[in-house]
Amino acid sequence: MGKCDARCTLLVVCLLQLVAGLQRQVFDFLGYQWAPILANFLHIMVVIMAIFGSVQFRLRFLQFYSVWMVLWVGWNSFIICFYLEVGNLSQDRDFLMTFNTSLHRSWWMEHGPGCLVTPVLDSHMAPDDHHVITVSGCLLDYQYIEVLSSALQILLALFGLVYSCYVTKVFQDDEDSFDFIGGFDSYGYQPPQKSSHLQLQPLYTAG
Repeated sequence: MGKCDARCTLLVVCLLQLVAGLQRQVFDFLGYQWAPILANFLHIMVVIMAIFGSVQFRLRFLQFYSVWMVLWVGWNSFIICFYLEVGNLSQDRDFLMTFNTSLHRSWWMEHGPGCLVTPVLDSHMAPDDHHVITVSGCLLDYQYIEVLSSALQILLALFGLVYSCYVTKVFQDDEDSFDFIGGFDSYGYQPPQKSSHLQLQPLYTAG
C-alpha cells in the first residue's frame, strides 16, 4: 500500500468516526448520560486532531490518536459489558452513566424501533419529578442497539489504529531517509577554492 493510499484511507476512517461520534453524542445528550457525553466529546476532539495531523504531517498528533484508539476500544468494551450486565455490572447503577444526577437511561429505551410506551398512572415508585412507564413491542431492545453502536465504534477504532500506526511508520522512515542522505552532503560536495591572483616572484639577494 502506498503512502498516499494509507493517508486517504486513514482520512476516510477518521471522517466515519467523526460522523459516528457526533451521531452518538446527540443520542447520549437526549438520554442525559453524562459519562458517555464526556467520552464522546474527547473522542471527537482527538479525531479532528488526527485529521489535521494526517493532512499536515504531524506525527505527534497521529501518535496521540493511536494511543486514544486503544483507550477508546477499552471504553466501548466497557459499554458493551455494562449493557449486557457482564459480571457485577448493572444498569441500575445510575452513577456509572449519569454520575448519579438523574434517573435517565438510554434514549433508545423509549424510542427504539416498534417500542410502545405506556405511562403508569398513580405510581408511587418514582420521585415527584419523574414518571413510571412500561415499554413493550420493541423490535430490538435498547441495550442491543447500544451494543451495536459500541461495536461499530470498536471496529472503526481498530481500523484507525492500524492505519495511523502505518502512516506514522512511513512518515518516520521518510524523515530518517532524508536525514541519512543529507548527512553526506559535506563529503560529496566541496566548495570551489578561491584562486589567488597574486603571483609569486623569485627574490634574489646579493651574497
